[in-house]
Amino acid sequence: MSKITFEVLQESNIEPCRVLCDELMRFQQSKATIFPSAFDNMSFDTRMKPAYDSALEKQVILAKDGDTAIGYVFSTIDVITEEMRDFYPEQMPRKAEDIGFYPAWLELPQKVGRLSNLYVREQYKGQGIGSTLCDMAMEWLRSFSDAPVTFTYISNGNDVAYDFYLHKGFKPSHDVFGGFIRAVCYGHDVVVE
Repeated sequence: MSKITFEVLQESNIEPCRVLCDELMRFQQSKATIFPSAFDNMSFDTRMKPAYDSALEKQVILAKDGDTAIGYVFSTIDVITEEMRDFYPEQMPRKAEDIGFYPAWLELPQKVGRLSNLYVREQYKGQGIGSTLCDMAMEWLRSFSDAPVTFTYISNGNDVAYDFYLHKGFKPSHDVFGGFIRAVCYGHDVVVE
């Protein structure tokens, strides 16, 4: 193993994350206990690239072992609207009480941060790489004083990631799409229902 380095990718150069993002989608599918087939069409091209292209502000940090990409974190700043709060994918099963990505307590429109993807290859876990990536992303997200809340969304079945974010100071927020995803949030003025 070489020295682990962390690189902020320059504007629009997120291609080094393609394989890692696809690995993350397969990992999430392997852990899912609710509707795992929803991950069948999730990939770099269907998830990360569109989110990156449409974000108001974005940052991608790549962890490398020598020249080999071993992990990354993708974060965004966006203005959330009522339409975005109510978004619910057609392919997801839905009960009347199920809610989408943003909870009722969030006043809209509102600029918010999202820590969207954090992934480290299995053989590199337990070395603090994920923690470093998270800390770097949160430093960037907190630099936006007009985005007081940051959300991250954890796929069902990934209890290790859920506990990781709680340890990092996030608070439970709400279940998304009937529990398919669990949302946690971070912010100084967060009041979770």
